Amino acid sequence: MKIAIAFLVLLVAGTTPAPAAGFQSTGAIDRAVASFTGRPVGTDGGARTPVDPRLRLAACPMVTMAWRTETHDAVVVSCPGSEDAQLWRVFVPVLHAGPLPIAAGPVTPIAVRAPPVIRRGDPVLVEAGTDGFSITREGIAMGDAAPGARFLVRCDDAKGPVQAVAVDSGRATLPGW
Repeated sequence: MKIAIAFLVLLVAGTTPAPAAGFQSTGAIDRAVASFTGRPVGTDGGARTPVDPRLRLAACPMVTMAWRTETHDAVVVSCPGSEDAQLWRVFVPVLHAGPLPIAAGPVTPIAVRAPPVIRRGDPVLVEAGTDGFSITREGIAMGDAAPGARFLVRCDDAKGPVQAVAVDSGRATLPGW
């Protein structure tokens, strides 16, 4: 496989013009990545975007390429230097329009916004306490809040609003209680 990659790199490098001022051609890197993935830039399975042409990478006679992970999420393009050292390494992200392979890891659920249980102007009973001790205070909601959301409550005898967490319709608790 590595021999095929080296041959492919030599083939692509041989058909590209020499880089200007001793820098590696980013267009040659794009073509090499497209050959490696088998897909053109911007298509499913190909590089997401072309390599940034502002990069000034040292000219490399033979680049190496490998997948970053088993999920084929990026191609690692590198220029080997002398004895276990690399001159440079570039990660080229790969576009996956469809679902990711199972090995990609757990799927993050999309947050769904719950409807507010407390509306601005509603009377609210703010509670705080533990077993054997509790304190309550009445106030007026200064904003809308879904269950678990924070909002401000104006209490008659307080200097300023109190921050509370919505529990249910007309009920809230102090943060941390």
